[in-house]
Amino acid sequence: VQLVESGGDLVQPGGSLRLSCAAFGRTFSRYAMGWFRQAPGKEREFVAAISWSGGNTYYADSVTGRLTISRDNAKNTVYLKMNSLKPEDTAVYYCAASDINYARSLYEYDYWGQGTQVTVSS
Repeated sequence: VQLVESGGDLVQPGGSLRLSCAAFGRTFSRYAMGWFRQAPGKEREFVAAISWSGGNTYYADSVTGRLTISRDNAKNTVYLKMNSLKPEDTAVYYCAASDINYARSLYEYDYWGQGTQVTVSS
């Protein structure tokens, strides 16, 4: 499956963004989807994940209550709604697909997008 992210931008602290990730090539609903991020000089880290059907979601502690992952299997798209953004949210955000329904480790994800830059700064 091929993944293409969009929606990254420069936003002020406290602002909002919605990232999108479109999937192409295979049956989207058979994959758990995740969002990860990587800041300069840091390792890639888990942000959020959603199960095949969308019935289960998981979040990193640092984003719980501010970010929301969702998916639309009819549109082969997963979203990450980001509210109350902080400068420490600045990173390249990647979406990824996994055959494992409750995957949360980046090592469980086989397919990755190219990333989209989110910068939170005044």
